[in-house]
Amino acid sequence: MEGFYDAIKSSLQGKTMSDIKKMYSTILGDHFPLEMTITFGDQKLIYRKRTWNIRGENGTYEERGIRYGENPDQEAALYELVSGNLILGDCSFINPGNGLVSSIPVEDMLQVGKHPGKINLTDIDNGLNILKYLVDRPAAVILKHNNPCGAALGSSLAEAFDRANRADRIAAFGGAVVLSQPCDKETAELLAQNYLEVVCAPEFEQGSLEILKKSKNLRVIRIPRIDRLAAFEKYRFVDFKSLIDGGIIVQQSAVNSIRSIADLKPATATWQGTEYRCQRQPSSREIDDMIFGWAVEHGVTSNSVLYIKDGCTVGIGTGEQDRVGVAEIAVHKAYIKYADIFCFDRFGISYADLELAIGRGEKKKEQKDEIDRQVADDRAGLPGSVMISDAFFPFRDGADIGIRQGVSAILQAGGSMRDFETIEACNEADPQVAMLFTGQRSFKH
Repeated sequence: MEGFYDAIKSSLQGKTMSDIKKMYSTILGDHFPLEMTITFGDQKLIYRKRTWNIRGENGTYEERGIRYGENPDQEAALYELVSGNLILGDCSFINPGNGLVSSIPVEDMLQVGKHPGKINLTDIDNGLNILKYLVDRPAAVILKHNNPCGAALGSSLAEAFDRANRADRIAAFGGAVVLSQPCDKETAELLAQNYLEVVCAPEFEQGSLEILKKSKNLRVIRIPRIDRLAAFEKYRFVDFKSLIDGGIIVQQSAVNSIRSIADLKPATATWQGTEYRCQRQPSSREIDDMIFGWAVEHGVTSNSVLYIKDGCTVGIGTGEQDRVGVAEIAVHKAYIKYADIFCFDRFGISYADLELAIGRGEKKKEQKDEIDRQVADDRAGLPGSVMISDAFFPFRDGADIGIRQGVSAILQAGGSMRDFETIEACNEADPQVAMLFTGQRSFKH
Protein backbone atom coordinates (compact mmCIF):
# COMPACT_ATOMS: atom_id res chain seq x y z
CA MET A 1 0.00 0.00 0.00
CA GLU A 2 2.91 2.33 0.69
CA GLY A 3 3.93 2.13 -2.97
CA PHE A 4 0.39 2.91 -4.03
CA TYR A 5 0.26 6.11 -1.96
CA ASP A 6 3.72 7.10 -3.12
CA ALA A 7 2.49 6.83 -6.72
CA ILE A 8 -0.48 9.07 -5.96
CA LYS A 9 1.74 11.58 -4.19
CA SER A 10 4.09 11.63 -7.17
CA SER A 11 1.26 12.16 -9.67
CA LEU A 12 -0.14 15.07 -7.67
CA GLN A 13 3.19 16.68 -6.96
CA GLY A 14 3.33 20.23 -8.22
CA LYS A 15 -0.42 20.48 -8.80
CA THR A 16 -2.15 23.24 -6.85
CA MET A 17 -5.81 24.05 -6.33
CA SER A 18 -5.39 26.99 -8.71
CA ASP A 19 -4.20 24.54 -11.40
CA ILE A 20 -7.25 22.37 -10.88
CA LYS A 21 -9.60 25.36 -11.00
CA LYS A 22 -7.87 26.69 -14.12
CA MET A 23 -8.52 23.35 -15.84
CA TYR A 24 -12.26 24.09 -15.87
CA SER A 25 -11.89 27.49 -17.55
CA THR A 26 -9.20 26.53 -20.08
CA ILE A 27 -10.20 26.06 -23.71
CA LEU A 28 -8.86 22.65 -24.67
CA GLY A 29 -8.91 22.95 -28.47
CA ASP A 30 -9.63 20.00 -30.74
CA HIS A 31 -8.35 18.02 -33.70
CA PHE A 32 -11.73 17.33 -35.30
CA PRO A 33 -11.97 18.15 -39.03
CA LEU A 34 -13.65 21.28 -40.34
CA GLU A 35 -16.11 19.19 -42.35
CA MET A 36 -17.79 15.85 -41.75
CA THR A 37 -19.78 13.78 -44.24
CA ILE A 38 -22.15 10.97 -43.30
CA THR A 39 -23.41 8.71 -46.06
CA PHE A 40 -26.72 6.85 -45.93
CA GLY A 41 -26.65 4.63 -49.02
CA ASP A 42 -26.61 7.09 -51.90
CA GLN A 43 -27.64 10.05 -49.70
CA LYS A 44 -25.13 12.31 -47.99
CA LEU A 45 -25.36 14.68 -45.05
CA ILE A 46 -22.59 17.27 -44.86
CA TYR A 47 -21.75 18.99 -41.58
CA ARG A 48 -19.45 21.96 -40.95
CA LYS A 49 -17.66 22.57 -37.66
CA ARG A 50 -18.82 25.66 -35.79
CA THR A 51 -16.17 28.09 -34.61
CA TRP A 52 -16.38 31.70 -33.47
CA ASN A 53 -13.91 34.55 -33.82
CA ILE A 54 -13.97 35.77 -30.23
CA ARG A 55 -11.96 38.39 -28.42
CA GLY A 56 -9.73 36.84 -25.77
CA GLU A 57 -8.59 38.18 -22.42
CA ASN A 58 -5.48 39.72 -23.99
CA GLY A 59 -7.64 41.75 -26.39
CA THR A 60 -6.78 39.78 -29.52
CA TYR A 61 -9.32 37.77 -31.49
CA GLU A 62 -9.09 33.99 -31.60
CA GLU A 63 -10.93 31.37 -33.62
CA ARG A 64 -12.51 29.01 -31.09
CA GLY A 65 -14.72 25.98 -31.15
CA ILE A 66 -16.51 24.76 -28.03
CA ARG A 67 -14.48 24.79 -24.82
CA TYR A 68 -14.27 21.04 -24.22
CA GLY A 69 -16.49 17.98 -23.90
CA GLU A 70 -18.21 16.54 -20.84
CA ASN A 71 -14.92 16.76 -18.92
CA PRO A 72 -11.97 19.13 -19.33
CA ASP A 73 -9.75 16.41 -20.81
CA GLN A 74 -12.19 15.51 -23.62
CA GLU A 75 -11.84 17.27 -26.94
CA ALA A 76 -15.16 18.15 -28.57
CA ALA A 77 -16.57 19.87 -31.62
CA LEU A 78 -19.94 21.25 -32.66
CA TYR A 79 -21.15 20.57 -36.21
CA GLU A 80 -23.96 22.22 -38.15
CA LEU A 81 -25.86 20.43 -40.92
CA VAL A 82 -25.16 22.47 -44.05
CA SER A 83 -26.12 20.17 -46.93
CA GLY A 84 -28.21 17.10 -47.60
CA ASN A 85 -31.87 16.11 -47.60
CA LEU A 86 -32.21 12.73 -45.96
CA ILE A 87 -35.31 10.64 -46.68
CA LEU A 88 -35.57 7.12 -45.26
CA GLY A 89 -38.80 5.23 -45.81
CA ASP A 90 -41.68 7.63 -45.17
CA CYS A 91 -39.58 9.89 -42.92
CA SER A 92 -38.08 13.10 -44.25
CA PHE A 93 -35.49 14.33 -41.76
CA ILE A 94 -34.72 17.94 -40.87
CA ASN A 95 -33.15 19.95 -43.67
CA PRO A 96 -30.22 22.40 -43.60
CA GLY A 97 -31.08 26.00 -42.79
CA ASN A 98 -32.99 25.20 -39.62
CA GLY A 99 -30.10 25.59 -37.22
CA LEU A 100 -30.66 26.47 -33.56
CA VAL A 101 -27.81 25.68 -31.15
CA SER A 102 -25.59 24.39 -33.98
CA SER A 103 -25.74 27.67 -35.90
CA ILE A 104 -25.36 30.38 -33.24
CA PRO A 105 -23.43 33.24 -34.89
CA VAL A 106 -20.79 35.11 -32.91
CA GLU A 107 -22.99 38.23 -32.71
CA ASP A 108 -25.66 36.22 -30.86
CA MET A 109 -23.16 35.12 -28.21
CA LEU A 110 -23.96 38.34 -26.38
CA GLN A 111 -21.61 37.49 -23.53
CA VAL A 112 -19.19 34.61 -23.88
CA GLY A 113 -18.42 34.27 -20.16
CA LYS A 114 -16.12 31.28 -19.69
CA HIS A 115 -16.90 30.22 -23.29
CA PRO A 116 -19.53 27.49 -23.77
CA GLY A 117 -18.64 23.82 -23.57
CA LYS A 118 -20.47 20.70 -24.67
CA ILE A 119 -22.68 20.47 -21.56
CA ASN A 120 -23.77 24.12 -21.84
CA LEU A 121 -24.88 23.61 -25.44
CA THR A 122 -26.64 20.29 -24.87
CA ASP A 123 -28.50 21.81 -21.90
CA ILE A 124 -29.72 24.63 -24.15
CA ASP A 125 -30.67 22.11 -26.81
CA ASN A 126 -32.73 20.03 -24.39
CA GLY A 127 -34.38 23.18 -23.07
CA LEU A 128 -35.45 23.97 -26.63
CA ASN A 129 -36.57 20.36 -26.98
CA ILE A 130 -39.06 21.00 -24.15
CA LEU A 131 -39.95 24.60 -24.99
CA LYS A 132 -40.96 23.77 -28.56
CA TYR A 133 -44.23 22.49 -27.06
CA LEU A 134 -44.71 25.55 -24.81
CA VAL A 135 -43.87 28.62 -26.91
CA ASP A 136 -47.46 29.86 -26.99
CA ARG A 137 -47.10 31.03 -23.35
CA PRO A 138 -44.41 32.53 -21.11
CA ALA A 139 -42.33 29.51 -20.11
CA ALA A 140 -38.98 28.83 -18.50
CA VAL A 141 -36.89 25.68 -18.20
CA ILE A 142 -33.84 25.38 -15.95
CA LEU A 143 -31.54 22.49 -16.79
CA LYS A 144 -28.61 20.72 -15.17
CA HIS A 145 -26.71 17.87 -16.81
CA ASN A 146 -29.24 17.63 -19.64
CA ASN A 147 -32.26 17.21 -17.35
CA PRO A 148 -34.79 19.84 -16.31
CA CYS A 149 -34.60 20.66 -12.61
CA GLY A 150 -37.46 23.15 -12.84
CA ALA A 151 -39.96 24.01 -15.56
CA ALA A 152 -42.96 26.31 -15.37
CA LEU A 153 -45.50 28.41 -17.19
CA GLY A 154 -46.51 31.85 -15.94
CA SER A 155 -48.69 34.85 -16.60
CA SER A 156 -45.42 36.66 -17.37
CA LEU A 157 -41.91 35.50 -18.21
CA ALA A 158 -40.67 36.68 -14.82
CA GLU A 159 -43.31 34.61 -13.07
CA ALA A 160 -42.49 31.57 -15.18
CA PHE A 161 -38.79 31.76 -14.30
CA ASP A 162 -39.50 32.46 -10.63
CA ARG A 163 -41.77 29.42 -10.39
CA ALA A 164 -39.26 27.19 -12.19
CA ASN A 165 -36.47 28.41 -9.92
CA ARG A 166 -38.47 27.96 -6.72
CA ALA A 167 -39.39 24.42 -7.79
CA ASP A 168 -35.77 23.42 -7.21
CA ARG A 169 -33.61 26.31 -6.05
CA ILE A 170 -30.83 23.89 -5.06
CA ALA A 171 -30.32 22.23 -8.45
CA ALA A 172 -30.84 25.52 -10.31
CA PHE A 173 -27.49 26.72 -8.91
CA GLY A 174 -25.11 26.75 -11.86
CA GLY A 175 -27.86 25.78 -14.29
CA ALA A 176 -28.81 26.79 -17.82
CA VAL A 177 -32.02 28.79 -18.26
CA VAL A 178 -33.92 28.75 -21.54
CA LEU A 179 -36.80 31.22 -21.96
CA SER A 180 -39.66 31.09 -24.45
CA GLN A 181 -39.96 34.87 -24.87
CA PRO A 182 -37.65 37.92 -24.99
CA CYS A 183 -35.99 38.54 -21.62
CA ASP A 184 -37.27 41.74 -20.03
CA LYS A 185 -35.76 43.74 -17.15
CA GLU A 186 -38.02 42.15 -14.53
CA THR A 187 -36.93 38.66 -15.57
CA ALA A 188 -33.28 39.76 -15.80
CA GLU A 189 -33.41 41.05 -12.21
CA LEU A 190 -34.63 37.65 -11.01
CA LEU A 191 -32.03 35.82 -13.11
CA ALA A 192 -29.27 38.03 -11.67
CA GLN A 193 -30.13 36.92 -8.13
CA ASN A 194 -28.96 33.40 -8.99
CA TYR A 195 -25.65 31.86 -9.96
CA LEU A 196 -26.25 30.55 -13.49
CA GLU A 197 -24.02 29.22 -16.25
CA VAL A 198 -26.18 30.12 -19.26
CA VAL A 199 -29.18 32.29 -20.08
CA CYS A 200 -30.76 31.78 -23.49
CA ALA A 201 -33.71 33.68 -24.95
CA PRO A 202 -35.03 34.73 -28.39
CA GLU A 203 -34.12 38.35 -27.59
CA PHE A 204 -33.04 40.59 -24.74
CA GLU A 205 -35.05 43.77 -24.24
CA GLN A 206 -33.48 47.13 -23.50
CA GLY A 207 -31.82 47.22 -20.09
CA SER A 208 -31.88 43.47 -19.50
CA LEU A 209 -28.39 42.78 -20.88
CA GLU A 210 -26.80 45.39 -18.63
CA ILE A 211 -28.26 43.58 -15.63
CA LEU A 212 -27.12 40.12 -16.76
CA LYS A 213 -23.63 41.22 -17.79
CA LYS A 214 -22.81 42.14 -14.20
CA SER A 215 -22.01 38.43 -13.87
CA LYS A 216 -18.84 38.24 -15.97
CA ASN A 217 -18.76 34.45 -16.30
CA LEU A 218 -22.39 34.11 -17.43
CA ARG A 219 -22.91 32.98 -21.01
CA VAL A 220 -25.73 35.02 -22.55
CA ILE A 221 -26.97 33.56 -25.83
CA ARG A 222 -29.65 34.77 -28.22
CA ILE A 223 -31.47 32.27 -30.43
CA PRO A 224 -34.02 34.27 -32.47
CA ARG A 225 -35.68 31.12 -33.83
CA ILE A 226 -37.12 30.31 -30.39
CA ASP A 227 -40.26 32.21 -31.33
CA ARG A 228 -40.67 29.75 -34.22
CA LEU A 229 -39.91 26.63 -32.22
CA ALA A 230 -43.42 25.27 -32.71
CA ALA A 231 -42.44 24.55 -36.31
CA PHE A 232 -39.89 22.04 -34.97
CA GLU A 233 -42.56 19.88 -33.29
CA LYS A 234 -42.84 17.43 -36.15
CA TYR A 235 -39.25 17.57 -37.37
CA ARG A 236 -37.23 14.42 -36.91
CA PHE A 237 -33.45 14.32 -36.83
CA VAL A 238 -30.99 11.45 -36.96
CA ASP A 239 -30.11 10.43 -33.41
CA PHE A 240 -26.69 8.77 -33.05
CA LYS A 241 -25.35 6.76 -30.13
CA SER A 242 -21.74 5.64 -30.30
CA LEU A 243 -20.67 2.40 -28.65
CA ILE A 244 -17.40 1.68 -26.87
CA ASP A 245 -16.29 -0.60 -29.71
CA GLY A 246 -16.60 2.20 -32.25
CA GLY A 247 -19.99 1.02 -33.47
CA ILE A 248 -23.02 3.28 -33.83
CA ILE A 249 -26.71 2.84 -33.09
CA VAL A 250 -28.85 5.18 -35.14
CA GLN A 251 -32.52 6.02 -34.66
CA GLN A 252 -35.16 8.56 -35.58
CA SER A 253 -35.63 11.22 -32.93
CA ALA A 254 -38.76 11.07 -30.79
CA VAL A 255 -41.84 13.19 -31.50
CA ASN A 256 -44.34 14.14 -28.81
CA SER A 257 -47.81 13.33 -30.14
CA ILE A 258 -49.72 14.35 -26.98
CA ARG A 259 -50.68 17.94 -27.74
CA SER A 260 -54.33 18.18 -26.65
CA ILE A 261 -57.05 16.30 -24.80
CA ALA A 262 -58.01 14.65 -28.10
CA ASP A 263 -54.68 12.79 -28.04
CA LEU A 264 -55.32 11.21 -24.63
CA LYS A 265 -57.01 7.87 -24.11
CA PRO A 266 -59.30 6.57 -21.35
CA ALA A 267 -57.68 4.31 -18.77
CA THR A 268 -59.27 0.94 -19.48
CA ALA A 269 -58.09 -2.67 -19.28
CA THR A 270 -59.43 -6.18 -19.49
CA TRP A 271 -58.22 -8.92 -17.16
CA GLN A 272 -59.54 -12.47 -17.13
CA GLY A 273 -62.72 -11.39 -18.89
CA THR A 274 -63.44 -8.43 -16.60
CA GLU A 275 -63.26 -4.87 -17.93
CA TYR A 276 -61.72 -2.22 -15.70
CA ARG A 277 -62.24 1.51 -16.21
CA CYS A 278 -61.00 4.50 -14.25
CA GLN A 279 -64.12 6.00 -12.70
CA ARG A 280 -63.11 9.61 -12.12
CA GLN A 281 -62.46 11.89 -15.09
CA PRO A 282 -59.78 14.60 -14.86
CA SER A 283 -60.66 18.27 -14.50
CA SER A 284 -59.61 20.87 -17.09
CA ARG A 285 -56.76 21.96 -14.79
CA GLU A 286 -55.53 18.39 -14.53
CA ILE A 287 -55.72 18.00 -18.32
CA ASP A 288 -53.61 21.14 -18.73
CA ASP A 289 -51.05 19.77 -16.29
CA MET A 290 -50.99 16.45 -18.15
CA ILE A 291 -50.24 18.19 -21.47
CA PHE A 292 -47.61 20.42 -19.85
CA GLY A 293 -46.08 17.53 -17.90
CA TRP A 294 -45.81 15.31 -20.96
CA ALA A 295 -43.97 18.12 -22.79
CA VAL A 296 -41.49 18.37 -19.90
CA GLU A 297 -41.26 14.57 -19.80
CA HIS A 298 -40.03 14.68 -23.40
CA GLY A 299 -36.75 16.12 -22.09
CA VAL A 300 -36.25 13.94 -19.00
CA THR A 301 -33.93 10.94 -18.84
CA SER A 302 -35.85 7.71 -18.28
CA ASN A 303 -37.02 5.92 -16.20
CA SER A 304 -38.73 9.03 -14.91
CA VAL A 305 -41.71 10.19 -12.89
CA LEU A 306 -42.77 13.82 -12.54
CA TYR A 307 -45.22 15.60 -10.28
CA ILE A 308 -46.84 18.65 -11.86
CA LYS A 309 -49.14 21.24 -10.31
CA ASP A 310 -50.66 24.34 -11.93
CA GLY A 311 -48.18 24.38 -14.80
CA CYS A 312 -45.08 23.89 -12.67
CA THR A 313 -42.88 20.95 -11.69
CA VAL A 314 -43.14 19.91 -8.04
CA GLY A 315 -40.83 16.89 -8.12
CA ILE A 316 -38.73 15.38 -10.91
CA GLY A 317 -37.34 11.86 -10.67
CA THR A 318 -34.88 10.96 -13.44
CA GLY A 319 -32.84 8.12 -14.82
CA GLU A 320 -33.71 5.32 -12.42
CA GLN A 321 -33.78 1.59 -13.09
CA ASP A 322 -37.17 0.87 -11.52
CA ARG A 323 -40.40 2.83 -11.73
CA VAL A 324 -41.49 2.57 -8.10
CA GLY A 325 -38.02 3.73 -7.07
CA VAL A 326 -38.11 6.81 -9.28
CA ALA A 327 -41.63 7.64 -8.03
CA GLU A 328 -40.24 7.57 -4.49
CA ILE A 329 -37.19 9.63 -5.45
CA ALA A 330 -39.40 12.30 -7.05
CA VAL A 331 -41.38 12.51 -3.79
CA HIS A 332 -38.18 12.65 -1.74
CA LYS A 333 -36.84 15.47 -3.91
CA ALA A 334 -40.14 17.36 -3.65
CA TYR A 335 -39.86 17.30 0.15
CA ILE A 336 -36.23 18.43 0.12
CA LYS A 337 -36.90 21.30 -2.30
CA TYR A 338 -40.07 22.36 -0.46
CA ALA A 339 -38.21 22.49 2.85
CA ASP A 340 -35.39 24.49 1.27
CA ILE A 341 -37.59 27.15 -0.33
CA PHE A 342 -39.72 27.43 2.83
CA CYS A 343 -36.53 27.92 4.87
CA PHE A 344 -35.19 30.46 2.38
CA ASP A 345 -38.44 32.43 2.48
CA ARG A 346 -38.55 32.29 6.27
CA PHE A 347 -34.91 32.87 7.24
CA GLY A 348 -33.10 33.89 4.05
CA ILE A 349 -30.79 30.84 4.12
CA SER A 350 -30.92 27.31 2.76
CA TYR A 351 -32.20 24.39 4.82
CA ALA A 352 -28.70 22.89 4.81
CA ASP A 353 -27.24 26.15 6.15
CA LEU A 354 -29.92 26.23 8.84
CA GLU A 355 -28.88 22.76 9.98
CA LEU A 356 -25.22 23.88 10.10
CA ALA A 357 -26.16 27.01 12.05
CA ILE A 358 -28.09 24.91 14.58
CA GLY A 359 -25.08 22.64 15.02
CA ARG A 360 -22.93 25.72 15.74
CA GLY A 361 -25.45 27.12 18.19
CA GLU A 362 -26.24 30.09 15.93
CA LYS A 363 -29.87 29.09 15.26
CA LYS A 364 -32.48 27.35 17.36
CA LYS A 365 -33.58 23.79 16.66
CA GLU A 366 -37.17 24.98 17.05
CA GLN A 367 -36.78 26.91 13.78
CA LYS A 368 -35.98 23.71 11.91
CA ASP A 369 -38.79 21.88 13.71
CA GLU A 370 -41.22 24.56 12.54
CA ILE A 371 -40.17 24.03 8.92
CA ASP A 372 -40.32 20.25 9.20
CA ARG A 373 -43.84 20.38 10.62
CA GLN A 374 -45.02 22.69 7.84
CA VAL A 375 -43.48 20.54 5.11
CA ALA A 376 -45.09 17.42 6.60
CA ASP A 377 -48.46 19.16 6.94
CA ASP A 378 -48.31 20.41 3.34
CA ARG A 379 -46.85 17.12 2.08
CA ALA A 380 -44.41 19.24 0.07
CA GLY A 381 -47.23 20.67 -2.05
CA LEU A 382 -47.86 17.29 -3.67
CA PRO A 383 -51.61 17.02 -2.87
CA GLY A 384 -53.59 17.92 -5.97
CA SER A 385 -50.65 17.41 -8.30
CA VAL A 386 -50.62 15.29 -11.46
CA MET A 387 -48.30 12.31 -11.59
CA ILE A 388 -46.60 11.76 -14.96
CA SER A 389 -44.89 8.48 -15.84
CA ASP A 390 -42.90 8.17 -19.09
CA ALA A 391 -43.96 4.53 -19.48
CA PHE A 392 -46.52 2.14 -18.03
CA PHE A 393 -46.56 1.03 -14.41
CA PRO A 394 -45.63 -2.68 -14.41
CA PHE A 395 -47.26 -2.94 -10.97
CA ARG A 396 -49.59 -0.66 -9.06
CA ASP A 397 -46.92 0.13 -6.43
CA GLY A 398 -45.55 3.04 -8.47
CA ALA A 399 -48.95 4.71 -8.72
CA ASP A 400 -49.60 3.99 -5.04
CA ILE A 401 -46.58 6.13 -4.15
CA GLY A 402 -48.19 9.18 -5.73
CA ILE A 403 -51.68 8.36 -4.48
CA ARG A 404 -50.43 8.22 -0.88
CA GLN A 405 -49.02 11.73 -1.36
CA GLY A 406 -52.38 13.02 -2.53
CA VAL A 407 -52.00 13.27 -6.30
CA SER A 408 -55.36 13.90 -7.92
CA ALA A 409 -54.59 12.52 -11.39
CA ILE A 410 -52.12 10.28 -13.20
CA LEU A 411 -50.92 10.24 -16.79
CA GLN A 412 -49.05 7.19 -18.01
CA ALA A 413 -48.43 5.32 -21.25
CA GLY A 414 -50.65 2.33 -20.49
CA GLY A 415 -50.13 -1.09 -22.02
CA SER A 416 -49.04 -3.11 -19.00
CA MET A 417 -50.52 -6.55 -18.39
CA ARG A 418 -51.37 -5.19 -14.93
CA ASP A 419 -53.03 -1.93 -16.00
CA PHE A 420 -56.13 -3.21 -14.23
CA GLU A 421 -54.28 -3.07 -10.89
CA THR A 422 -53.33 0.59 -11.39
CA ILE A 423 -56.92 1.40 -12.39
CA GLU A 424 -58.10 -0.30 -9.19
CA ALA A 425 -55.62 1.78 -7.19
CA CYS A 426 -57.11 4.99 -8.62
CA ASN A 427 -60.69 3.84 -8.02
CA GLU A 428 -59.96 2.70 -4.46
CA ALA A 429 -58.30 6.00 -3.52
CA ASP A 430 -60.21 8.40 -1.28
CA PRO A 431 -60.84 10.74 -2.96
CA GLN A 432 -60.69 8.88 -6.25
CA VAL A 433 -57.83 9.65 -8.61
CA ALA A 434 -58.33 10.30 -12.31
CA MET A 435 -56.09 8.59 -14.85
CA LEU A 436 -55.58 8.74 -18.61
CA PHE A 437 -53.26 6.89 -20.99
CA THR A 438 -51.05 8.41 -23.67
CA GLY A 439 -50.63 5.22 -25.68
CA GLN A 440 -47.11 6.53 -26.29
CA ARG A 441 -43.91 5.87 -24.36
CA SER A 442 -41.49 8.74 -23.79
CA PHE A 443 -38.14 7.10 -23.06
CA LYS A 444 -35.00 9.19 -23.41
CA HIS A 445 -31.50 7.80 -22.86
